[in-house]
Amino acid sequence: MFDACEWLNEPKSWSLGEDGLDVVTDDRTDFWRETHYGFSRHSGHVFGLQRSGPFTASLRVRAAYEHLYDQAGLMVRIDEAHWIKAGIELSDGAACLGSVLTVGQSDWATGPFAGDPTDIFLRVTIGEGVLRLQASGDGTTWPLVRLAPFPRAERYFVGPMCCTPERSGLKVCFSDFKVSAPLGKDLHDLT
Repeated sequence: MFDACEWLNEPKSWSLGEDGLDVVTDDRTDFWRETHYGFSRHSGHVFGLQRSGPFTASLRVRAAYEHLYDQAGLMVRIDEAHWIKAGIELSDGAACLGSVLTVGQSDWATGPFAGDPTDIFLRVTIGEGVLRLQASGDGTTWPLVRLAPFPRAERYFVGPMCCTPERSGLKVCFSDFKVSAPLGKDLHDLT
């Protein structure tokens, strides 16, 4: 699936191989829009593809988070003011599972991740104006992380995302990237 992807804010150091996409973040990269901090940034790295209509996207993310706000995960973007990023982010000394939903302004929802934060699977389903976010420690069991309204759009840009607002040098390996028709599972179906 990576063969169909292109960069938004291409990092200086990245490679694509049999094991997946390896990225090293550039200095002071971020996605954020206004809330609390009062600034807007749209400089993080996303290796995504265009998708129209409802879909489910999933991804495996492996990284060692060391500095405040180090983050990597999955992003769905409509434009600079409408997007979601979700994954692991270092906050208050811990690697937390978080998501930032931006519809004009960014929110931030974060909490502990029960699994190993250095190796996580993420899945997002978009359809009918709704976003369903799930996270898994093993790629088999998929608890719900977030259910939220999400703007309808003709096209979505979806793919792996990483950024380091306070530094450069986070090494991330993305693999198992898939985008398909929506899975159509019941809200409490964990498979």
